[in-house]
Amino acid sequence: MNSSVLNNVSDIIPGTHAPGQLKRELRAAHRRKRLTALALIAPLAIFLLITFVVPIAALFPRSVENQEVISTLPKTVEVLKNWDRKTIPGDDAYAALATDLATANANGTAGSLGRRINYEIPGARSIFIKTARSVPLQDKDAKPMSGAEARQVLLDIDARWGNVEYWQAIAKNSGPYSPFYLLSALDLKQDAFGDVSVKDEAVSAFRRIFERTFHISLVVTLCCLLGGYPLAYWISTLPERRANLVMILVLIPFWTSILVRIAAWIVLLQSEGLVNKTLLALHLTEAPLELLFNRAGVYISMTHIMLPFMILPLYSVMKSIPPTYVRAAVSLGSNPFAAFWRVYVPQTYPGVGAGTLLVFILALGYYITPALLGGSNEQMISYYIAHMINDTINWGMACALGALLFAATLVLYSVYRRFAKIDVSMG
Repeated sequence: MNSSVLNNVSDIIPGTHAPGQLKRELRAAHRRKRLTALALIAPLAIFLLITFVVPIAALFPRSVENQEVISTLPKTVEVLKNWDRKTIPGDDAYAALATDLATANANGTAGSLGRRINYEIPGARSIFIKTARSVPLQDKDAKPMSGAEARQVLLDIDARWGNVEYWQAIAKNSGPYSPFYLLSALDLKQDAFGDVSVKDEAVSAFRRIFERTFHISLVVTLCCLLGGYPLAYWISTLPERRANLVMILVLIPFWTSILVRIAAWIVLLQSEGLVNKTLLALHLTEAPLELLFNRAGVYISMTHIMLPFMILPLYSVMKSIPPTYVRAAVSLGSNPFAAFWRVYVPQTYPGVGAGTLLVFILALGYYITPALLGGSNEQMISYYIAHMINDTINWGMACALGALLFAATLVLYSVYRRFAKIDVSMG
């Protein structure tokens, strides 16, 4: 039937349309549905954009920004552009530094400059602050200080200006961006010539902290999986009414503040707490166990808090698995355990993967629980990020640590998606 016949039919039969008009109406209806869907999710998308995407996007530039030197010592940076970074620079560099430090003292920016160089050379902040306060700010009409005079003035203020390492630190940070914070977060350092090397064991710490963070998160995830899998399986076998009641009990922790739960664990795990009294009463221990301010207390509390995040994905998958599969395998002669392991368990892999990933990622960023229940050797990377922000006011280092933690999360998520695709293709 050609288009002319359809047009004639549309003229004869009311309510029919020509093919072109029908396509336009279908596209318009599809467009209206898409706009309606976008309008419904727009508030949530805007909220996530403002509270999640924008802060993360601002995280990465702060981890490589390096504005203190170039904004405070512009003349010195310009003079040191062609410096070989091996010997003491010439008199013109001393003259430029004296002028820049005098201006920085007048503008109140000498402190931030000294703090930035102090990250690379411990004790350098004092030389910059003292020099900035001691160098006189010259008038515009006065005769400018010569290079030789500036050199002598700076050396008289502090003899350390005769050491090349301070000039190397200035020259190395003469750009608006630097990998210093990211390298420091990995316990690496960069010399004056751009070569990267590993920090000495005595001053390296962040790699051990990252290893500790991943180790604690992994142990908590395994504990949640070992405890959550049988519980989720048991709930999935219950009648609907009883299953809903048990799920309410599982979800009760979501309705309780984390601080309240941690305080409850402090009461339970202390030397005179309920756990130790029960163990002593049952003669399982001869003395109270040390369960607070160590790794054991952190594991117990974090597993309790994270367990619902493991149970929910597992339960949602297990509930959709027909029990007839296992019964059919048993009826065909399979051992009950073998039938469960080879027929039922593989079908729960999506729930295991989702729950494991969710718990592990949430555990990576935990701060309150290790801070209150753990000792100095149980603090995770989030504690040090908070320390950098609140105590040392080192936003660059805090952002670098946060960026590395976020990158590790993305890597874990990409690995999970890759294995999930492999499982789907094999299935």
